[in-house]
Amino acid sequence: MDALRTALGAACLVYGVVFGVAALLHAGVVVVPPGQPVNVWAAIVETLCAGAMFAGGHGALTRRRWAWDGLIYAHAAALSGVLLGILAVALGPGESTALLDWYHRSAAVLLALGLGGAFYVSRVRR
Repeated sequence: MDALRTALGAACLVYGVVFGVAALLHAGVVVVPPGQPVNVWAAIVETLCAGAMFAGGHGALTRRRWAWDGLIYAHAAALSGVLLGILAVALGPGESTALLDWYHRSAAVLLALGLGGAFYVSRVRR
């Protein structure tokens, strides 16, 4: 279980960086060449997702007592944010880009797998 906690904690830190870069892109800062249209709400949600991921990763990697709960909450919060983004793109008047579609799909799959792994361990350790 320690290996899975470490892997999920490291993945949380990577996801936090990815969410941070996405927040910068939606804030209008060109970090990577294909920039994104400015979307303040997306930047806010992605900043919150980054914070949740950093907190969950910190708890897991520093072996806090609340590490497993932190991993579950971080993945659930970030997955909710990604699903909200997918819904906003589907129902909103704005245009979707190939980068945005790929980002949402990839993040949703990876976060769902991480959430499943964290839930699995929470059932095993009882």
